[in-house]
Amino acid sequence: MIRVRSALAAGLVASVAACAAPATGRAPVATVTTQPPAETLKPLLEQALPNVKGKTFTSAIADFPPAARAVPHRHGTAFVYAYVLEGTVRSQIEGEPVRTYRQGESWVEPPGAHHVLTENTSRTDPAKLLVVFISDTGAELKVDDRHG
Repeated sequence: MIRVRSALAAGLVASVAACAAPATGRAPVATVTTQPPAETLKPLLEQALPNVKGKTFTSAIADFPPAARAVPHRHGTAFVYAYVLEGTVRSQIEGEPVRTYRQGESWVEPPGAHHVLTENTSRTDPAKLLVVFISDTGAELKVDDRHG
C-alpha cells in the first residue's frame, strides 16, 4: 500500500513538473474544477389514485449531502410538495425569488415548473426532504435539464 502511494505521489510530482512553464521559470498554477455532490431520490411509496384516473401518488426522500446541489430540472406535469425533514435548503422556481427553507418548513411546485436551484446551504451537515408527487401514471418524476 505504501509503495502504491509512493508511486502515485512520484507520478503526480512528475506530471506537475512536466507542466511547468520553463520560459517564465514560475511554477504552474493548477486548476481544479469540481462539481458539487448531487442529491439522491429514494422512493418510499407509489400508489395509483383510485379516485383520480391516470394519476399516481409518489412519496420519496431527497437526501442532500453537505454542499449538494441538484441540476436544474422539471417534474413534468406533476404537482410537487416538499417538506424539510432536516437541514436547510435553498430553492428557486424560475421567475420567483430564491427562498431558504429550514427544518419543518415546506413549499409546493406547480405542474410544469422549472426548478432552477435546489441546494443544501451547509458545507458540513446533510439536508433531507420528504417530497410528494401527484403525477401522470408512468411519467418520469424528475427530468434534469440538458447540458449544452
